[in-house]
Amino acid sequence: MQFELLPTVDLMLGLYGQPRSPARFQNYLKLLQGDSKGDLVLPIGNFNPMAKEHVVEKLQELKIMKAEQLIAKILSDLNKTTTSSKENSVFKVALNVADDLHGGWTNKYTVDYDSKFKFNALFERQFCVPILFTSETFTEELIIQRTKEYCFRSVNWLTHSKPKTLEQHVNQEIFISMMCRPSEKLSKQGFQKLDSFYKLHQKTDHYDIIFNFFYGDTICKTLNFPLHNVEEDFGGFKYAYNLTI
Repeated sequence: MQFELLPTVDLMLGLYGQPRSPARFQNYLKLLQGDSKGDLVLPIGNFNPMAKEHVVEKLQELKIMKAEQLIAKILSDLNKTTTSSKENSVFKVALNVADDLHGGWTNKYTVDYDSKFKFNALFERQFCVPILFTSETFTEELIIQRTKEYCFRSVNWLTHSKPKTLEQHVNQEIFISMMCRPSEKLSKQGFQKLDSFYKLHQKTDHYDIIFNFFYGDTICKTLNFPLHNVEEDFGGFKYAYNLTI
């Protein structure tokens, strides 16, 4: 398995340079779908086609930072460790910037979940799509971490079932934590509470329970999702990390 950069920053800056109009939206669809209506030829689905100036500013930040050159270097380094994979495939890595500040159709947490656990359409087309959010402060460290996380999720899917149960979700994130350690340590009490919850629900495939375990009650409340007394924001990711240390 190998990774190659599929540049998106200049492409989207060009699109956003067009007036915010139905024509811009149609041009976005042409980029997304190509000549095959309803298919996916360029993985830019997390970009808001009608984005406002603040998204342009975030893309310009990435351009000044030479973010895609940095990603290309990360991929080159990763390729040295993934060449032993049985799957002789090349995945195109396309950075997306999702607008969770003023984009009406983007919720940071549901997009985050789907991008980590429900990316089958991208995987089947050999795309890997790291996501940055407009609410985030862009740094080289963030770009490096995010790129590695998403690449290793694709690596994991080559040899493991797509996650359905809570246990499978956690096992995926344990692998990510072992490969690039993206999370943070829990307090002893916090770990014990999440561990009890996990052991009770590990075989469930109920979306509301799995989502709540990973994101917590505070975030679920903003979405009007069922609450299950998970106090820690992003607790499931921290739990997976703590199982590796």
